[in-house]
Amino acid sequence: MLDFLVPPAQAAEGAPGGTGGLEILLLVGFALVFYFLIWRPQSKRTKEHRQLVGSLAKGDEVVTNGGIIGRITKVDDQFLMLEVARGIEIRLQKGAVTAALPKGTIKSMAPAKT
Repeated sequence: MLDFLVPPAQAAEGAPGGTGGLEILLLVGFALVFYFLIWRPQSKRTKEHRQLVGSLAKGDEVVTNGGIIGRITKVDDQFLMLEVARGIEIRLQKGAVTAALPKGTIKSMAPAKT
């Protein structure tokens, strides 16, 4: 009745012996690859982002996830005010900040007046 799942010849012989150690070794190998290629780098990026968000202060120049560049004018627990142009501010979640820029970056990017 279950011949379509297990061929009769294999069922009569039983499982081949001696491959238990190899299976465990492959499982451990996959776990190590998963840890070093996926989990460890992601946790490192998460930790660095958490430190960046925790260190934000008034006057910092930052880039958001959407690519908006601005200067922080106010910092709350969860939100911040970002000045994107003279007199124009937007409110953002702290987590939306991708990177902090060196001081003076915005000024150096301003178009030259003619």
